[in-house]
Amino acid sequence: MSILASIIAQPKKHLREWDFIIFTVLTALSVGYGQTTVFYVIYFFWWSEFIRIIIKSIFQRFNKSNNSNQLEAKLMFGSLFMMLIYLVFIIVFFGLIANWNNSEITLTNMKIMFFRNWFFNINLLFVLLEHIYINLNSNNTIAVFGQFTSNMLVLHISIILGGIIMFFIVKPFPETFSPDNLWSSVLIILPFLLLKMGMQFILSPKKINAR
Repeated sequence: MSILASIIAQPKKHLREWDFIIFTVLTALSVGYGQTTVFYVIYFFWWSEFIRIIIKSIFQRFNKSNNSNQLEAKLMFGSLFMMLIYLVFIIVFFGLIANWNNSEITLTNMKIMFFRNWFFNINLLFVLLEHIYINLNSNNTIAVFGQFTSNMLVLHISIILGGIIMFFIVKPFPETFSPDNLWSSVLIILPFLLLKMGMQFILSPKKINAR
């Protein structure tokens, strides 16, 4: 059986692959409709990790067999505090300041931020359902590297990558790199797709367990 056939026939065993496929398809559609920016991707990575933290904490709170709820609550508070700092930075820098002279991109970013981008919303809905499924099943498919999940590592690297793209690619050529330019949007989004794919491969449960 081919890899693609296996993914389709056994979706539960290939949840990470479905995560990447759905993210890629929805992002590609968003690019086609001129609704994708650097902010779109980084903001999505932030929400992915935020949803993971919230869903995990809810399930742990109602897990009566879990005797470390107090410790988990402290860890969750620390994680949420850091996520709040990230959120402010992402909105202020990538959503506003980085595109201050380009009202078109800023407007697109505001639509994304206030959930008026349906591609973004559907992608987040899948992430929500994915993490509910993960926590309902004993087999945790989220890989952890030290104290970081793959989502958190993707978020960290994407912020750095996004800064490089904004200052060295987008800002020097604002007329070329706009939401309605299909090929420029593809060039902007491609590094983030490769980052997500690479992290999912490197930090897959099988790779981690083999170490």
